[in-house]
Amino acid sequence: MKNIFLLAVVLVLSTSAFAQKKNAKVSFEVDGVCMMCKKRIEKAALKTKGVKFAKWDVNTHKLSLIIDERKTTTEVVKKSIAGVGHDTKEFKATTEVYDNLHECCKYRDEQVQQDHQKTKQ
Repeated sequence: MKNIFLLAVVLVLSTSAFAQKKNAKVSFEVDGVCMMCKKRIEKAALKTKGVKFAKWDVNTHKLSLIIDERKTTTEVVKKSIAGVGHDTKEFKATTEVYDNLHECCKYRDEQVQQDHQKTKQ
């Protein structure tokens, strides 16, 4: 009887140790320069199954998310964002997708970055 009780306790504890959060808060950097980038990044994140909230900050480039870890991972979200043309540290947008971005959104171009810095000042 003790063995069965101990086994049950061990199973419950091990299951809870691997439990995934329903409302996990995560954040990471995403490259972009303007409000059109913001809209595109947030839309791509929100279209990913399991993402409940997405907010990208133009100044810090930080994307804050609330995700259901039972349905998605940050890796999946980062791939979705790269798929619409925006780089993260782990995933880069393809040249083809990046080249299709609006000229204002070409965040890899130093001149575009400088132009956006001037408008912030």
